[in-house]
Order: sequence, then C-alpha cells, then structure tokens
Amino acid sequence: MLLLAMLIGADTPASAPGGKPNFVVILADDMGWGDLGAYNPSSRIPTPRMDQMARESRRFLDAHSPSGVCTPTRYGLLTGRYSWRGKLKSGVLQGYSPALIEPGRPTLASHLKANGYATCCIGKWHLGLQDGEKTDYDQPLSPGPLDAGFDRFFGISASLDMPPYVFLENRGLKTPLTGTIAASKMRREGGGGFWRAGALGEGFTHEGVLPELQKQAVSYLSGRKKDQPFFLYFPLTGPHTPWMPTPEFRGKSQAGWYGDFVCQVDALVGTVLDTLKAQGLDDNTVVILTSDNGAHWLPKDIREHGHLANASWRGQKADIFEGGHRVPFLARWPGKIQPGTSDSLLCLTDISATCSELAGIPLGGVGFEDSISLAGHLTGNTPGQRISIVHHSSQGLFAYRKAPWKVLDGLGSGGFTPPAREMPTAGNPAGQLYHLQEDPFETRNRWASNPREAGVLLAELQELRRAGRSRP
Repeated sequence: MLLLAMLIGADTPASAPGGKPNFVVILADDMGWGDLGAYNPSSRIPTPRMDQMARESRRFLDAHSPSGVCTPTRYGLLTGRYSWRGKLKSGVLQGYSPALIEPGRPTLASHLKANGYATCCIGKWHLGLQDGEKTDYDQPLSPGPLDAGFDRFFGISASLDMPPYVFLENRGLKTPLTGTIAASKMRREGGGGFWRAGALGEGFTHEGVLPELQKQAVSYLSGRKKDQPFFLYFPLTGPHTPWMPTPEFRGKSQAGWYGDFVCQVDALVGTVLDTLKAQGLDDNTVVILTSDNGAHWLPKDIREHGHLANASWRGQKADIFEGGHRVPFLARWPGKIQPGTSDSLLCLTDISATCSELAGIPLGGVGFEDSISLAGHLTGNTPGQRISIVHHSSQGLFAYRKAPWKVLDGLGSGGFTPPAREMPTAGNPAGQLYHLQEDPFETRNRWASNPREAGVLLAELQELRRAGRSRP
C-alpha cells in the first residue's frame, strides 16, 4: 500500500497517459451530506451509483460550500473567490438578474480554455445574464456563460423554481417564451412541486429538465474532439425544488418526493460515469461530485420520513451552522487519486486551484483569491493545505473555522432555521463559539467560557476580509 501511494504521488498529472486530464465537475443542487449512503449508512434513500463512486474516490468528510445558498457558491466555485468580496453580500439571484461575474475576472473555465481545453457548461447557471437592471430575453444573453470562459452552454437561467422556464443555448433561447405558468405549492404542502408564476417556454416541463440535461451531457461526452482535453461543468437542477422525479423513480426511496428525486440524481451520476467508460475517457478524467449547500430539509420532514438529509449536523440549507454548508465531496481519477477518506478541510473555491495544478497549469497572480490547491493531497500523501475557511449564510452572517474551533460573528442561524437573527442582551454572549472536535453538532456555545479564543478568531476573520484574499 505504501509503495502504491509512493507511485501515485510520483506520477505527476502533467505526465499522465493521454496528456492533460479531463475534468467533469458535477454540482448537485441542495443535496445533503446525509443523503448518500456512503456518508450516512442510515440514509432512507438508495444511492448505489454515488456510493460506488465514493468507493472509487477520495471522500472528504470536512468539505464545505463557501455559502449556505446556491448563487454565491457557484460564483465561488468558478472564480475561486468568496462571493461576499464582490457585490452579492446576501441572498441569491433570480431568473432576470444581471450578470454577477465581473467583466474580465478569470474563471476556471477561462483559465483552462486559455490553455487548450474545450469548455462546456450544462445545467443551472444562476449567475445572472446581461448587464443592466433586468435580463431581456429578446436580446443576446451576454454577458453570460460564454463570456465566463465556456465554449458552449445549455441549461436554464436560475433555479428550477424561478422564471423564466425555458432552455437556453449559448446566447439565446432554445424555444420561444410563448406562455405562462401559475405558481405551485411545495410537495410538503400538498402542491405539485414548488415554483413561482412566470413565463414559460414552448414545450418546457419541469419534470423534463433533468432528463434533458442528462441527454445533453451524454451527447457532449460522446461527441467531443478526441484530441482535446475538456472541462465539463455540470450543475444539476436537482434535488432542489420542485421535487419532480420522473415516473421510474417515484417510490424508490423512503424519503418521499425529495428522496425519489435524489434517486434520479444518483442514476444520472451513474450514467455520466458509464459514458466516460464507454468513450474510453475513464482513466484520464477527474470527476468531482459535490453539492452547492446543505439540503432544505425541515424538522417536520425528519419526523415524517425518519431521514436525516443533513445527517446529524445542525441546521439546514442557508444556515451558518454545519448543516448549511458541510457538503459531500468525492474526487475520482482512476490510478491517480487513491480511494479512501480524508479529514482535510476543503472549500469548493478550491476546485479551481486544484484542477489547475492537476492539469499542470499555474494559476498565476490574478484572480482566484480564495482557491487553495488540494492536488498534492489527492495524488500523494501530503496533507491538505487549507488551514481555515470563512463561512457565510444566506442572510450574510459570517463564521470562521480554524482547526477544531468555529466562531460565529453573531447570534442565530443566519438562514432558514429560526431564529435567523438574535440581538445580544446585556451580560450574555454576543456571538457563538463551538469546538467541533468535542462538540461536532454545535450544541454548546463556548463564547462566554473562551472569550480569548473567540477574540483571536474574530480578529483573523476580519483580517481575511480586509486582505481581499486567502491564497498566498
């Protein structure tokens, strides 16, 4: 085993057979740490394909999205920069929001493209389109994915519960916006699946989106140029609301509509892996599977289904607590990344630096301010280089993690779990401090008993915010 590890570490990515590796980054939408059987043996959702991938991957136990919600996480993944350093300080974009990625800012896609890669994004964009106050879908959708470094884009503008409901291709609409659709309530409220009222594209159905994205991904992987490395960024629309599993997946789980939708995501992941193998791409493709934040899974959902979508981590999607941002993370590269578990700290902003180093392409000094490479850790025996991470909730509450300590710069969840915000009272803590090694589920606030530790960590947090970067 030691000899194998030494051999893996010695064979650098740049000398891999077939040249530079391909990259497929699959970003599930609102899938929890506890949904996968590989992370939660008591999961009520069968996930055989993702569990198989976990056995073949480095499985991270301490991986985190840079935010508790989706838009800022997507910005962070592609730019290697915390979103709160820019103009989005809280919340998410909508389907008519202008472009969030700043003009001229490098992204993982533009960086790889400049170094010979074909780049493609298929799925949920949710990073805004065009300049100005509101996206005009009668005009070219620029700036957009193609301006962020992608050769091709196919997908939807924002979340599947946000209008307009239409497929986009490159800089335009796939079909015209010919109709409208009324709002629908959530499944847990007896509705057909949550979405907002709005414009509807010709032939568009919510249920048909995930199958179409799968079809497009398979087509891209099967039809790519044989002699060019590629980067496929594949941000899924599920299992985010509306929970719309197709008929063959209904009843497959013991966690209701949500669980069945996760089953469909699981099958989709399997199809991607099968396609890579069928195309002879398996051995030279790095596949990363993760989620943009924790699951939106309420206490009443837990009581009804007995399923812990966020395992036993405190909180849920949008929160500053671990359930809001601790996510599954699998990295697979047969023969190069040794399977097993890792306790190394990881943020999804690190994907840019990691892929760049695996490809043998230096990032340089411009951009990617919060991206720290894990390439050495993945392909060898070195520990992960990240020593701290800044967490951010949907309402803009900050937390800072370093080693076992986590300090929260305020009271409340900062997200969906009530109370979202609490005002400190005289003689009581003004923030929260948790020791995650001794108290992983954040049950004992040590602010009052460890004021010096809280003060040191808060000072480091403020310095990281002022410095404008985490990367050395």
